[in-house]
Amino acid sequence: MSYRVIAHLDLDAFFASVEENVDPSLRDKPVIVGGGERGVVSTCNYIARRYGVHSAMPMRTARRLCPHAVVLSGDHRLYAQYSRRFSDLLDEYSPLIEKVGIDEAFVDLTGTEQLFGPVIRTCRTIQRRVQEELGLSVSVGLATNKLVAKVASDFQKPHGFTVVRPGEEADFLAPLPVERLPGVGPAMLGQLRDRGVVTVGDLAVVPQRLLRLSFGEAGEVLARRAKGEDPRAVTPREIVKSISRETTFEEDTTDTALLESTLLRLTEDVCRRLRRRHLEARTVTVKIRYSDFITNTRSRTLRRPLDVDEAFFREVLDLFREGRQRRYRIRLVGVGLSNLVPRAWQDDLFDQELPLLRDLDLKLDAIREKYGRNAIRRGAAEE
Repeated sequence: MSYRVIAHLDLDAFFASVEENVDPSLRDKPVIVGGGERGVVSTCNYIARRYGVHSAMPMRTARRLCPHAVVLSGDHRLYAQYSRRFSDLLDEYSPLIEKVGIDEAFVDLTGTEQLFGPVIRTCRTIQRRVQEELGLSVSVGLATNKLVAKVASDFQKPHGFTVVRPGEEADFLAPLPVERLPGVGPAMLGQLRDRGVVTVGDLAVVPQRLLRLSFGEAGEVLARRAKGEDPRAVTPREIVKSISRETTFEEDTTDTALLESTLLRLTEDVCRRLRRRHLEARTVTVKIRYSDFITNTRSRTLRRPLDVDEAFFREVLDLFREGRQRRYRIRLVGVGLSNLVPRAWQDDLFDQELPLLRDLDLKLDAIREKYGRNAIRRGAAEE
């Protein structure tokens, strides 16, 4: 076999489906899982979606669209248990599993025919077992690469099963709206539509050099994706226990403004790495090393895990001011995040401010990913 066989499995309306397992009386009712009145919708079942409710919608809007819905705050620990059971089931079929968040995964099934028979039949078996053993619906996309498999899994939700055979990748993608391609966000979508690009097929005929001129390196990636090309392998992710960054100054310093601005920059860095791994952290640690190499650390654990820069800025500065108890010059400072968990509350935050701040962080992440870390900085951050 000269091509890979990759499945993308996406649990349908995951949080809501778990809640229906706990309380079967919910199965005939619209169910919304989300934050309080000032929060946003984390997910909802397909009955609620008929009324126009969707993820990331303000809770007030969702209640107005579907006033008779059952609204639940959710149970992160329970969702994590189901996610682990899902992973354990997939582990039976391949060692190459890449979890993408709490409710979806890529599985490389290349070469498994000798063990389990035809791959399509194997995927049907997995879909059936998820339904029978976990009580959950899962949509499956099967293709030769991760990009097409992911788009295919979303093609016929819920409980979809879509196979894109080798050589059919570009034809499968061509009629789809261009925003179905991963990486095409609202800003890029607007620019593409201004150029008359509506479908993936429209995008596929745009010369790659023009896309690079418009979007930089992201344009080259976009050109390949429009043709159904994706060289990325399924990569099992290591278990990350902590994320940290530290800086050693060229000269030992007592400059409070420099020290605190450096800590803010380090906080941005570790939070960005946290978001990239789809993780959240509860514990933040600040490290201070003095000119005589004595090192002090201070830690604090938050009420709930988060991945928003602003949520950690104040904690970092408080810990630094508490921990700086010596008059010596400072040689090194560092920021660490630990007590990590998978990001389960993608948009489910309990007030309106944090979702907006996280949206800002994601926009800044995208800019820095494209143009470099120093392309944009907060005013308080040290250059």
